[in-house]
Amino acid sequence: MPEGYPFSFNKKPLFISKYFSSLGEDEKLILKEECGINEISKTLFNYARFLKVLDLFLLERQVKKWINLELVNSESFYDDPKYHINNSLFKLFIECGATLRKLDLDDNIESAITLLRALAKHATKISTLIIDGFDPYYYEMQLVHVLINVIKSQEQLRLFSFTGYDYPKEFYGIISALDSQKNSLQEVRVEHCAFNAEFNVLNNCKNLETFYIRCCDTKLSNILDCKISTLKIIDEPYDAQPIALILEKSGLLLQRLSIEASIIDEIIWEESVLLEAIKSFCPNITYLNINYFEFSTQLVKLIGNLQKLQFLSLMCFVYGIPEEELKIRVIQFAEILPLTLQYFDLGDNWLEPYIDVLFNHCNSPLKKILIYRLGEEKNTKALIEFCIRTRTLNYVGVESNLVLDDNIRKEVEAYVALVPYERIVVDC
Repeated sequence: MPEGYPFSFNKKPLFISKYFSSLGEDEKLILKEECGINEISKTLFNYARFLKVLDLFLLERQVKKWINLELVNSESFYDDPKYHINNSLFKLFIECGATLRKLDLDDNIESAITLLRALAKHATKISTLIIDGFDPYYYEMQLVHVLINVIKSQEQLRLFSFTGYDYPKEFYGIISALDSQKNSLQEVRVEHCAFNAEFNVLNNCKNLETFYIRCCDTKLSNILDCKISTLKIIDEPYDAQPIALILEKSGLLLQRLSIEASIIDEIIWEESVLLEAIKSFCPNITYLNINYFEFSTQLVKLIGNLQKLQFLSLMCFVYGIPEEELKIRVIQFAEILPLTLQYFDLGDNWLEPYIDVLFNHCNSPLKKILIYRLGEEKNTKALIEFCIRTRTLNYVGVESNLVLDDNIRKEVEAYVALVPYERIVVDC
């Protein structure tokens, strides 16, 4: 492996000390006083200049390993040596020209200001920027201004992720700064925030394709006026109308849709509003994930009408549906599944008592199905018959700790591979 990617080494990170000789005198003094690193050997080369790509997660992991190996009494220091070593090396690598493609800010304000200043000056090729736990009462304005400079200094920021603490309503220009990335920004993720007028800037982003919203004020629909192809919403199931408006605005361009309730109680979505919006405005969906909806006739008909659907993930309520009526609905559902469908995830196998019915009436050319448990013998028999009939199924995702009779497993695996569902699960 070339010197340009040392942090991907899966071995003892003794190379960490090579970089200390390239540090400035102030940084060396900090390492001496705060970390007990008294001797720093000179090296023939400035190894920091050979580093091509910097991964902060791998850097931190290797520094931690180095401390455990080399600093025997590291726990005796007042401050964590990892903090000082990470900061010193990060600043060194950025100033030496390493490319940082992903930045994830932690909650150490002093550290963040130092690092962001180095970034604004030396790092202009960040493609992913993640801000986690933004709290306007905690973030100093100095940090906010430096962060804005970092955003504006980037050449091609593609993914911006912003998570608030306690639903902040003011962002002090951080979101507005994304206007500088209107030609490159492709994906935005927002969690635990109350949207305000700053988010209007997203309407200027010409190449915005993906929007992820988790537990936010969904009045974003009053602000967002751009068309996107991937929409993922995880929210409290109160008001469906704002989401329906987003679906209407995205319309024919929307291809991947995921809607999940973040809490499950007596309050449920106005499901008919959402399902009608999908049916009326979004016929080109190829990926659909719906969690915690009722397994209603309206939902069944909607899925049957999505004639471009390739990936389907469902977790539905069936409580209160009479047994015979539910069986009939499963038959209708299986028979109208689109012939384009290749992947089907039955989240937590909520249809387990009717898996055999599903297989017996399904003609979709599925390649992968996640059913988690096989249950009774009638289910394995129906699964085998489905494999023989369609000749398309390659994998069945099951729980990794699935207990199955060896003879039954051999019989099933003569037709299809049983694999841990984690290996084949698809996310929006």
